[in-house]
Amino acid sequence: MTLMCRGVRGATTVPENEREAILRETRRLLALMIHVNGIRQEDVASVILTTTPDLNAEFPALAARQLGWKQVPLLCGHEMNVPGQMPRVVRVLMHWNTTKAQDEIVHVYLGEAAKLRPDQLHLQEVDWEALEAWIATQLAAFRREQEGRK
Repeated sequence: MTLMCRGVRGATTVPENEREAILRETRRLLALMIHVNGIRQEDVASVILTTTPDLNAEFPALAARQLGWKQVPLLCGHEMNVPGQMPRVVRVLMHWNTTKAQDEIVHVYLGEAAKLRPDQLHLQEVDWEALEAWIATQLAAFRREQEGRK
């Protein structure tokens, strides 16, 4: 099969504009996108992360760094401020080099963000306990590295 650069989309909602809430929900979203698609860090060309204007307590890209994505180019920005838009949303567009066909890509929409793309609700059963354990392992490694730099 031919290697192609594919877009993998995802979005989630954050309960409040607080640093830890933004990072926690972004980590969960990225981890699920990674696991359901079998994404390897070295195959990711870049990631664009956006938030609605009401989320500004932290850059969501830090969540990707906390998951070990140190070499992946990341960019954050705000979505357009459209009247009536869903509040407190983090969106992700990941550019992934893969041999998978476009229709094999699983896009992930969590929380209230699932209402944004009801046509994309194809997730199989998620083992959240295992996923949270993987996130905790990555976060612990990130924190150890940060402590080593002090």
